[in-house]
Amino acid sequence: MNPATQADPRIRDGLRESLWAFGGARLLLFVISVAGGGSLVLPPGQPPTDAGFPAPNLLPGWHMLFTATQRQDAAWFLRIATAGYAPGDGSAAFFPLYPLTVRLVGALPGIGPLGAALIVSNGAFLGALIMVHALTRLELGREAARRTVLFGAFFPTAFFLLAPYTEPLFLLMSISAFWFARRDRWLLAMLAGAGAAATRNLGALLIVALAVEAVSQWRRGRPLLPRVGAAFGVALGPLCYLVFWQVRFGEFWAPLDAQRNWHREPTSPLTAVWHALTLTWRYQTWWLIDVIVVGIAIAGVLVAAFRVPLTYTVYAGMSVLIPLTFTYDQRPLTSMPRFMAVVFPAWWGFAIAAERRRPPEAAFLVAFAGGFALLAYLFINWQPFF
Repeated sequence: MNPATQADPRIRDGLRESLWAFGGARLLLFVISVAGGGSLVLPPGQPPTDAGFPAPNLLPGWHMLFTATQRQDAAWFLRIATAGYAPGDGSAAFFPLYPLTVRLVGALPGIGPLGAALIVSNGAFLGALIMVHALTRLELGREAARRTVLFGAFFPTAFFLLAPYTEPLFLLMSISAFWFARRDRWLLAMLAGAGAAATRNLGALLIVALAVEAVSQWRRGRPLLPRVGAAFGVALGPLCYLVFWQVRFGEFWAPLDAQRNWHREPTSPLTAVWHALTLTWRYQTWWLIDVIVVGIAIAGVLVAAFRVPLTYTVYAGMSVLIPLTFTYDQRPLTSMPRFMAVVFPAWWGFAIAAERRRPPEAAFLVAFAGGFALLAYLFINWQPFF
């Protein structure tokens, strides 16, 4: 749908529905945290200690209201926010905007690093819901916007968007980049995109997606060069991070070299999917969960592709395919369910399917909330789901 033909939606119009969706997800996570936190035996090697940040209290209790999501990579972000980067320890793999924001908020008296991280993550997730509501109204209309924020808030791995992880800030920045680009405000689109690319390495995918949008607008008679320039300006985010490593430690490529610590090997997406399916058939459990969540997200992207502009389909497709080109052999879809939580065009596919009652909205919500509860429970209890 051409935004020029739409009544211009206001960002604040989605505040109420976004607050309800956010509050429901937050309440569900609170209940799971207090009722289920510390109720499973710790797997071997958990909690990890490589980040060098103290592990939280592992016993059940009311403290789980706040500490339940301080798991896995959260320790890295908290370490970087408090002590900064160091060469040779793998910290370079974690892009800087999220821990930097946590550090700034944590400077306020009485908050502390975990409190600051939760404020940043939860605030960013709420902001992302408000922005996706506005963007959905622009592209698909009001009723689709209402469904989209519900399905996004209760997506089975959306609890990562309430945790001390980069995903919520990345989601806010990436949605904002599309919002500004589609409204032909390219300087703001570039800044938001650069912010996303300084939050996660996959933010660089916005360069291609925004370039597609620039070409689309050029075909409608708008100048091409400044818009393509803004799309490529997204690269300023990761470039600044690389320059920081060169100036501070003399290691320009450290953020890219550090990715090797996760033992991912190059492969083709089809090979990765086939390997994941064969392992799922053999072992079930975690491999099956990975396949189900990723499959749901891919289905949403495919449904949405028939209704939304090409720029979103390009972005969502690359968000799925690029992680499949670098996989961990023993579990090819490791972390992919978390990555799918920020592929917001998939939410549109769910909203479109519910509009056609295939399946009905209530069935979507029950299934998603059930998945959210189960996977959050496993994550909170240090199970290998990260």
